[in-house]
Amino acid sequence: MERSALNHAPPELPERPEGVERTPVWPAWFAGVGFLVAFTGTLLLTSLLVGIAAAVLGGDVDTESPGFVIVSVLAQGVAFVSTAVFFAGTVTKPKAWHFGLRKSAFWPALGWAALGIVSFYFITAIYTVLVPTDAEQGVTQDLGADNGTLGLVIAGVMVMVVAPVAEEIFFRGFFYRALRSRFSIFAAAALDGLVFGVIHYNFEGAEALLLLPPLALLGFIFCLVYEKTGSLFPVIGMHAFNNAVAYAAQADGGWQISLAVGPLVIAACMLAPRYLAAGPGRPAPVHLPVG
Repeated sequence: MERSALNHAPPELPERPEGVERTPVWPAWFAGVGFLVAFTGTLLLTSLLVGIAAAVLGGDVDTESPGFVIVSVLAQGVAFVSTAVFFAGTVTKPKAWHFGLRKSAFWPALGWAALGIVSFYFITAIYTVLVPTDAEQGVTQDLGADNGTLGLVIAGVMVMVVAPVAEEIFFRGFFYRALRSRFSIFAAAALDGLVFGVIHYNFEGAEALLLLPPLALLGFIFCLVYEKTGSLFPVIGMHAFNNAVAYAAQADGGWQISLAVGPLVIAACMLAPRYLAAGPGRPAPVHLPVG
């Protein structure tokens, strides 16, 4: 009897219920390599667009002009999203919910988002008192927010729409998800937050480095909210809200654009999930074996 039992094949695992899809697992190295690819892609795409503009206009392009900065931001957004989709596509056919663009329970998501943003402002206020600095980000001026009404509107859209959507799809929907295949929540969130902070550094002196901790903290909190809700929409809303507050404070007349654009983005983050597939449930971390 024992010998017969040993010769039997192991019982088959139960089949996955029909219609239920497996959440794809992206190896942790996707995060680092993906970031390098996205960074390189941004430079190449920006150079290509600038070259086309120079050929059409018949002259050199001012790399410090708002137009150049806007093109760079758009190129970065395209590079971020394209890179995430490309790497995800090497595992399985990408779907929106793979990147966190999915439904979630409304009130818990709203609560976690509110807790996250309040926590960020509270900790940042303490940090500002302990580490005072005159350094500030000049992205609003770089985007041409001070170049009339049109410039103010375009810069506001870049800050409150393009940046939150593209950066969250890449950094939380892809980068963090890949890190979670190997690292704990806090380790993955810390790495994600650090890189997120670095890309927002303006390289304008040592004092500007004092802005990195709050930026890294913001990225860290975004990861935690994404982890708790399983959806990217609360995080995009948080990102847009924070950028709207910053835009209102930094740009002359920016509060008007913030009051117009910010609520629209947040409302979209509340309504869009109603029309998207929920996916098979919140993605659970799957730790790959160390090779």
